[in-house]
Amino acid sequence: VYLVVFHLSFVMFVWSYWKTIFTSPASPSNEFCLSKADKEQYEKEERPESQQEILRRAAKDLPIYTTTASRAIRYCDRCQLIKPDRCHHCSACDICVLKMDHHCPWVNNCVGFSNYKFFLLFLMYSLLYCLFVAATVLQYFIKFWTNELPDTHAKFHVLFLFFVAAMFFISILSLFSYHCWLVGKNRSTIETFRAPTFRNGPDKNGFSLGCSKNLREVFGDEKKYWLLPIFTSLGDGCNFPTRLVIMDPEQLTVSSQNEPAKSSGANQSFPPRPLSESQNRLLASDSQWVESGPEEENVKSGSLHHNTSDDS
Repeated sequence: VYLVVFHLSFVMFVWSYWKTIFTSPASPSNEFCLSKADKEQYEKEERPESQQEILRRAAKDLPIYTTTASRAIRYCDRCQLIKPDRCHHCSACDICVLKMDHHCPWVNNCVGFSNYKFFLLFLMYSLLYCLFVAATVLQYFIKFWTNELPDTHAKFHVLFLFFVAAMFFISILSLFSYHCWLVGKNRSTIETFRAPTFRNGPDKNGFSLGCSKNLREVFGDEKKYWLLPIFTSLGDGCNFPTRLVIMDPEQLTVSSQNEPAKSSGANQSFPPRPLSESQNRLLASDSQWVESGPEEENVKSGSLHHNTSDDS
């Protein structure tokens, strides 16, 4: 039984680790890129308010419900695209990553929409693997302290193995518990330190739909695949349902079935309005935007060590 559990946990650990490392971070589709004409006009403009007008016009048909802290459209000068909600630019990968959580040096990859489930499973199976190793070595560790273990060099190996497994278990347990809390709240690590800004202002719970729905958004609807490192996350990484923060009776009475979906390409379509449990559309009115320059927002918290050069 021990061997079966050992091999099973080791195989799932390696599989999850492999998927976390070699799954490419998902980037925004071409729909979020400026057209050639808009890009040339944007680069020629020197006034920030004129640049924002170009971005606002280009983003009016996109499913974007968050802004910068200064109410400007989130735009990446490096990738030259309008950022979808929860998308951030990673300075290490030098790309915009959909639903970016952080750049992890342990896997040399960005953890985001495409591999967040794999990262969680990697932590879970690492935790189980360390627990199994510590539990199987515990009896020899007790014998070492009671001087019942034969006086051989192997006793130092036992001591080293137990302490390493125990320390990794404690470290991974804290990280795994933190990410479980994030899944329950439907937040990324970046959003924990810098709340997304909606129409009514910053709201750290803006994307939370309840613990059950938040869990399904990451792991999918079919529970039989939850423990397997197979991609089952819901959505496309660009469009996320949000809490109904502002009750707009006019919009709530509009039936989305009477409006055709706006196409973003051959294999993707975006709804013209938010999903049924969503924030009201921010780009519906010109008056919602104020003239402002590019956002220069720095994270004040010293505990945010993730490698990202994103503005918002």
